[in-house]
Amino acid sequence: QVQLVESGGGLVQPGGSLRLSCAASGSISSFNSMGWYRQAPGKVRELIGIITRDGNTNYDDSVKGRFTISRDNAKNTMYLQMNSLKPEDTAVYYCNAVIGDFLKLHYWGQGTQVTVNS
Repeated sequence: QVQLVESGGGLVQPGGSLRLSCAASGSISSFNSMGWYRQAPGKVRELIGIITRDGNTNYDDSVKGRFTISRDNAKNTMYLQMNSLKPEDTAVYYCNAVIGDFLKLHYWGQGTQVTVNS
């Protein structure tokens, strides 16, 4: 069983920055991929970006150029650097890990609130 714990959310003004962290209980270098999702009030949870086992990243167009996913394998932690934040980025942000080659299991963190408001 893998546990994921997000941190770093909060209130920020438009144009500001935040860095979210996702600390895993297992060795993230063995994970197929990790990703960040978000869910705004009244909306479905959406994928905003992933980082693969090889370190490749992909982003949704809505955050491309503003958000960056990285990881520190030694600390078993993934990060989401968010710059140029907009009010529409307000949401609960969730960390996800996909583990397994044949049977792929998804693990989720509890979420952290990000509010962009002046």
